[in-house]
Amino acid sequence: MPDSDDIYDQQLTRAISDINELCRELTHCEHCAHGRAVPVIGSGHPLADIFLIKYRTHPSEASEGVAFYGRSGEAIMKGCQKLGIDSLLLYGTNVIKCANVDEDEALTSCSAYLTRELVVVQPKLVVIMGSRTLEAVNSLDFPMAERLEDIKGEIQRFTPTTEALVTPEIDASLTDQGKKTDFWKAFKVLGDWYESLPPY
Repeated sequence: MPDSDDIYDQQLTRAISDINELCRELTHCEHCAHGRAVPVIGSGHPLADIFLIKYRTHPSEASEGVAFYGRSGEAIMKGCQKLGIDSLLLYGTNVIKCANVDEDEALTSCSAYLTRELVVVQPKLVVIMGSRTLEAVNSLDFPMAERLEDIKGEIQRFTPTTEALVTPEIDASLTDQGKKTDFWKAFKVLGDWYESLPPY
């Protein structure tokens, strides 16, 4: 009988393969007229406990093709460090995978990619950044998902095995002190959630 380490290694190998396949499909996506836009792939551990979702791809991410590249990613890393959360527990992505695309046109196909990412990663907690992101998550065709409320800084049940935390938008908080305060007030709840996890 395989031990827990063997089972985890098998799950990790499968998750890496599935994420790589999704990334290949995403880079060849032709569902909307994104012109020369470079799709931005998710970044982080393929079996992360914490799944971070922003709404739009920003120029710094588009230039590298990686979600949370740039100021938002640096801010999240610093925030998690202060909260004592290992960055290896994180996976981050955007709802809209390309910059400078029509949101209505992109939303359907991009939402399908987001659903697949959630299925592969199987996180314990989804951090949903902003009201538009929340609307997109609530519209997903995701197994056993419950509708989430737009209540910032409160842990909610998303599925029987996954919880959710809604925060304000991270990108907007980078240039406005009031929005920055609101974001971190909600985001710091993640620290209490992490401390309450049972030891592995």
